[in-house]
Amino acid sequence: MPNDYDKGAYPEPPRQTPVIDKQTALPNPALILSQVFYYTVDLPVTTFRDAVDSIRSKNKQVYYHQKFRRVPDLTECQEGDYVCYYEAEMQWRRDYKVDQEIVKVIQERMRACHQREGASYEQNCAKEIQQFNEVTKNFMSRYGDLGAYASGRKCLMKQKERMLAAQAQSA
Repeated sequence: MPNDYDKGAYPEPPRQTPVIDKQTALPNPALILSQVFYYTVDLPVTTFRDAVDSIRSKNKQVYYHQKFRRVPDLTECQEGDYVCYYEAEMQWRRDYKVDQEIVKVIQERMRACHQREGASYEQNCAKEIQQFNEVTKNFMSRYGDLGAYASGRKCLMKQKERMLAAQAQSA
């Protein structure tokens, strides 16, 4: 701003904020209740949470990503090794859930492309559609027709039957 600025040339507009006209000498009960709530509930809870967060920040572990080591398949378990059977079954269930999520992600990508492209989705989303068809075909060949009580053992037997059918077909 220049040094020769004249405040009288540009007067400030009058303020629009009304002046508080107190009718009573009593304090506002809403303000009292909000202060009581703040000091009795909000402040202790916030202080406790901050203390817990400071303790947690020292022990910086990511607790929501559990990493499992790969365990042997049912085919690699010794006969009568029930612990190995159980670990293989749990590994199969984790693999099953992972494969389900893979199918869901690919399906979401295909649906997003379909939504984005509109009427010409068949032409513009051919890669996504082909990928979805391939993933669902692989998922169904591995997990399809296992029923509600699917298990690693049933899946292994299905794979064995598929291999025997392919052998018989090639012979």
